[in-house]
Amino acid sequence: MTTVTFDTLKFVRTLKAAGVPENQAEAFSEAFKDAQSDTELATKYDLKELELRLEARINEVKYDMIKWIAGMLIAQAGLVAALVRLL
Repeated sequence: MTTVTFDTLKFVRTLKAAGVPENQAEAFSEAFKDAQSDTELATKYDLKELELRLEARINEVKYDMIKWIAGMLIAQAGLVAALVRLL
């Protein structure tokens, strides 16, 4: 996870130069810094890792479905064979 640096002093000075009172500028700066630190951004590496995990899980589910379907087909064939013998 990468961090983005935020120059709070420069932000406060910019707001003060625009006519914002110092106490409000400092409050804005603190609120912006807190909001920025609370966000978690996904990097390309994070997305690639998630993609690989999802692909692996999808393949597992496909394999499980194939096993289940093959088992059901064998059971069905056995049941049909047993019914044919009874007739």
